[in-house]
Amino acid sequence: MEFTARQIADALNGTIEGNPDAKVTKFAKIEHGKPGAISFFANPKYEQYVYTSKASVLLVNSDFVPKENVEATMVRVENAYTALADLLKFVNNQRRKYRSRIAFSTLLGCGISICARLGKKVSVGDFVKIGPRTRIGDYGIIHSNVTIGSDVTIGHHVIIYPGVVIYPKTVIGDNCILHAGCIIGSDGFGNAPQDDGTWKKIEHLGGVIIGNDVEIGSNTTVDRAMMENTIIGNGVRIDNLCQIAHNVIIGDNTVMAAQTGIAGSTEIGKNCMFGGQVGLVGHIKIADNTMIGAQSGVTRSVRKSGTVIMGTPAIEHNNYLRSYAKFKQAGQE
Repeated sequence: MEFTARQIADALNGTIEGNPDAKVTKFAKIEHGKPGAISFFANPKYEQYVYTSKASVLLVNSDFVPKENVEATMVRVENAYTALADLLKFVNNQRRKYRSRIAFSTLLGCGISICARLGKKVSVGDFVKIGPRTRIGDYGIIHSNVTIGSDVTIGHHVIIYPGVVIYPKTVIGDNCILHAGCIIGSDGFGNAPQDDGTWKKIEHLGGVIIGNDVEIGSNTTVDRAMMENTIIGNGVRIDNLCQIAHNVIIGDNTVMAAQTGIAGSTEIGKNCMFGGQVGLVGHIKIADNTMIGAQSGVTRSVRKSGTVIMGTPAIEHNNYLRSYAKFKQAGQE
């Protein structure tokens, strides 16, 4: 990549302070900035580096007022962090070449069913299997060793990384990213206890529906529903090593950090935020805009939008802090 400060400002609707012809060829953290790099400043904790960074270009918020001289060319934008995300996406898209390519090993092994339908400029890697009646939208990128079952529907501009398995009757929207090793649509953990102490497997005939603009991390599993659908809403972000059980519903734009586990039939609202290693029991409801601290265990429903909870069992955040303070005091007596 090679861009000038002027090109970056034009792409991000920003304004320039400094040399509009300053060139950048790479990205760098502000504390590691070197000539030819572009960095960004959004967190006040890093302001000291604004004045010492050797980066050629800095993205800064439009209301930033420097306290010292800044050597780098500044590109002022409404939100530097969001602008960085837009710029990274732009550069990444430039690197991708959307072209229709099907690896020879996939063709040789008859990996794509003759009843499957691929959109325009779909790229398919080595040793991929695509089942009958599956439809894949335009500009998809399917990396090596992916298995896609029958009757799957995948939207446009979807990226599927190596080793992903998508079970039959799964629906995936547009602009989704499935990272390496994630499993979509496997049977849920349904077993009926028998009088003799054994367990009888409950078959799962439902599916999984994933909305648009969803990203699912590596080695995350999303189980199919027993009779209807496990649903992941639009704009959801799920980190690595998460477990989404059968019949779960996750509302739009909810984010979950690594090692979160959601038990069966739990419903999660929109715009929620879960820290790492959060666990939710089954058959509860979580209101919109709920925030759950890391390593919390949620055992009952959250009814009020905007609630912040943490701890095990999870309680309201301020109550948790008061309880923890008393707990520390008790240990000192």
